[in-house]
Amino acid sequence: MSLLEMRQIRKSFNGVPVLKGVQLTLEKGEVHALLGENGAGKSTLMNILTGVIPRDGGTIEFDGQKLDHITITQSENMGIAFVHQELNLFNDLKVFENMFLNKEYVNRFRRLDKKKMRAECRELFERLGVEIDPDAVVADLKTSQKQLLEICKALHLNAKLIILDEPTTSLNNEEVDHLFGILRKLKEEGTSFVFISHKMPEIFALADRYTVFRNGEYIGEGKISETTPEEVTVMMVGESYSNAEVYEKRELGEEVLRLEDFSGDGFHHIDLGVRQGEIVGMTGLQGSGSSEMLQAVFGSSRSTGGSVKAFGKVVPRNSIHAAMKAGIGMLPNNRKENSVLPDMSLMDNMAISEQTLSAARLPVEGRRDRQRYDQYREMLNIKAQSSADLVTSLSGGNQQKIFIARWLNTDARILILDNPTQGIDVGAKAEIYRLILELSRAGKTILINTLEIPELMKVADRCIVFYDGSMIKELAHDEINEQDVMLYSVGITKDAKGA
Repeated sequence: MSLLEMRQIRKSFNGVPVLKGVQLTLEKGEVHALLGENGAGKSTLMNILTGVIPRDGGTIEFDGQKLDHITITQSENMGIAFVHQELNLFNDLKVFENMFLNKEYVNRFRRLDKKKMRAECRELFERLGVEIDPDAVVADLKTSQKQLLEICKALHLNAKLIILDEPTTSLNNEEVDHLFGILRKLKEEGTSFVFISHKMPEIFALADRYTVFRNGEYIGEGKISETTPEEVTVMMVGESYSNAEVYEKRELGEEVLRLEDFSGDGFHHIDLGVRQGEIVGMTGLQGSGSSEMLQAVFGSSRSTGGSVKAFGKVVPRNSIHAAMKAGIGMLPNNRKENSVLPDMSLMDNMAISEQTLSAARLPVEGRRDRQRYDQYREMLNIKAQSSADLVTSLSGGNQQKIFIARWLNTDARILILDNPTQGIDVGAKAEIYRLILELSRAGKTILINTLEIPELMKVADRCIVFYDGSMIKELAHDEINEQDVMLYSVGITKDAKGA
């Protein structure tokens, strides 16, 4: 018997249908990948299942019980847990306090039984091989530990079904392997998972079956072992999908960026020259130094030695404002924490950096900024309604375009893109790739850091692999491949750059 059966689920918002009679069937003890582009209806369906929003029609059965009007409490009590991409933890509380929030044990004196809570917490961690101190403050945990804590919270509630929404977004390869090992162990013990991800290698490494939605409609389902990433991608985006290389060789200009003996927290002795219109890809395991180095170029993290020259002039170190004045802009690797201004409109989000540089100007001048917003919306194909809408109303891919417009609006000529396609769907990724090449043709110089090697194969003129804070290898475009990049990333082959 199936653990979960959702049939003909319908949902509309303000008369606009977002789920058009979709279905999802989940077996006990399986990992089921729920796939589709942003806006396909995946999150809406999961929010219906967990009682966050009501459905307009359709039937739901869970563990043999028909569910008519689901509440959040009923969903939790039945054993359904939702681990969101934005983790719901209280950073200023301890680990065990987060684990037992609103479900605290009390002793016969009606006082908190902290000893019992710590002991149960420690016992669960030991069973799963999770190395977290129950007395640690959550703010001091690594992202991977926070992710595991969320899963442990769900298991402590005896969850039969755990929904994982992009659980590996901020994890490095080693942390992903550890997480997947825990999920496989739990699957063997009978726990079921709905796995929502845009990363095909992870889907095919972990999931047993899949279901695909597109534009609020059910497209199909099947066994992962009987399909391919290309077939699933076509189901997600339609027949218009193309996996063809988008890279094209271009004429490059003079050198516009020079790093000399550049060192800082997490990287050291970097010597690099980049030409106008060039796209330089950087990669390596998380913490290898590539992201840290780019943050230091922009002044958002500390550099301790060496120099950065942009267009022949030294850029003062450790100053974001100095980097911006030198014509450098940056998309940081955590869009939610470092780019999104959630209470501000699309136009305000776009204009904020230019306003910072032009301090004498009044905040957002109506006609001028509206014209610029309209110009970039058309140029970047930003799918948005009014410029007054909140930036949080957009999909991840369209948010990234707003932030690229933010830097184009300052006339930045050097763009640093740190993991620019994180958390966005395959169709939006293709648009970002095309946009990167269009900007390079227009004379922008681009440094892109990513853990996804196929991205570099699509856009980079060359790839620099980092290991232990150093540039370990430089590869020309036609030399970039996943196997070699991984060998250098883990330090197995340690020849000198360019060897």
